[in-house]
Amino acid sequence: MHALPPSTVFLATVFGFCSSFGNAVGQGADGAAVDEDTVAGLYFPEPQEPWETVDAQYAGCDKTKIEALVEWAGTRGSTSILILWQGRILAEKHWGDGQTAPTRRYQRMFVKLNEHQQAIEDVASVQKSIVSILVGIAVHKKLLRIEDPVSKHLAVGWSKATSSQESKIRVKHLLSMTSGLTDDLHFQASPGKRWVYNTAAYAVVRDCLVAASGLSVHELTQQWLMDPIGMKESRWIPRAKSITALNAFGFASSARDLARVGLLMQAEGTWAGKKVLHNDAFRRASLSASQKMRPNYGYLWWLNKPVRLPAAPPDTYSANGALGRRIFVSPSQGLVVVRLGDEPKHGGTAGFDRELWQRLMAAKL
Repeated sequence: MHALPPSTVFLATVFGFCSSFGNAVGQGADGAAVDEDTVAGLYFPEPQEPWETVDAQYAGCDKTKIEALVEWAGTRGSTSILILWQGRILAEKHWGDGQTAPTRRYQRMFVKLNEHQQAIEDVASVQKSIVSILVGIAVHKKLLRIEDPVSKHLAVGWSKATSSQESKIRVKHLLSMTSGLTDDLHFQASPGKRWVYNTAAYAVVRDCLVAASGLSVHELTQQWLMDPIGMKESRWIPRAKSITALNAFGFASSARDLARVGLLMQAEGTWAGKKVLHNDAFRRASLSASQKMRPNYGYLWWLNKPVRLPAAPPDTYSANGALGRRIFVSPSQGLVVVRLGDEPKHGGTAGFDRELWQRLMAAKL
C-alpha cells in the first residue's frame, strides 16, 4: 500500500463515506453536481504506475466488514469486485472466471483472463453508459446534437417505421429509451410517449456516432475516452451469432478499466485536471430523469432517485449490464464500485445489488 500524505488523511476525515457530512455533499437540484472540494481531493491513477490503496480506517469504515463484503461477493458468482474511495482502492479481489460452474450465458460473454488472472468480459449493457459519455463528447465537438433527427446522421430507412414516423425520432429519444420502436425497430408509439428498454434502438446511437465522426466505434472510443483516462484492457468485439439480434457489438473490459470510467464521472467528466467530458449540461442531463415515465433513467444511466436501492445514497447512479455487471458511483460518499461476473447466486441481480449496498453502508463506523 502507498502511504497517504497528511492532506489525504484530512480529506478522509472530512469526506469519508462514513462521515455524517457525506450525505449532504454533491446533491444539487439536478442530482448530478459534485462538491468542488471532493473533486479536488480525488486521486487519479497513472496507467503505468501501481494504483494507490487506502486503509479502511482512513476511509472511516470497518475493515472486517469490508473484507466480509468482498468474500460474500465471491460466493455470489462475482469474478471481480473493486471499491474505490476518493479514487484509491479501498477493496479489490478477483476470482479468475469464477468460483462456481459458469452459466452458458457467462461462457459466451467471458473474453479472457489478463496477465494477472483477472477477468475481461463483455460487460453487456454497461456499454450503454460508455456510449452516453461518447455522445456527450460528440456534442461538445459539435458533431451532433441530442435534438437532431436520427435521419440527419443515418440514411432514411434505418428503422422499419414509415419515413414520416422515422423522421420524428431524435437522438434524445434513443438515449432515453423513448423512441417508440419495438425491438425489431417497427413503429409502436410516437417518440417520447412510451418508455421501453430497447437495446436495438440504443445501438442506433452508436451508428450515429460513427457516421458523425467518420471514425470506427473503437477508434472514437479509444481517442475520446480510453486513452485520456488510461483504459488499456477494453475494446469493442463482435458478438457470437446467437446474441447479435439486438446489438452486434460487445464492449470487453476489466474491473479496473471500468473503475476509471466511474472515477471520471465522479470527477464531473474531468481526469487529473483535464476535461474529457466537457459538456457539463449534457452530463447533468444524462444523470437526471430523462422523461417522466421512468424517472430513474437518464441518458443510458440508471439513477437511484426515485429510490431503487434503499440502502444506497440517493445520488447513486450506475451503469447496469446483464449478469449483474455494474459500475456504481456515489459522489456524496466518494465511492465507485465495480462488479463483474455471472448471474448472482441466491437472489439474482436485484437481490445482490440491495445486499451489496446494505453491507457497504453497514461498514460505517
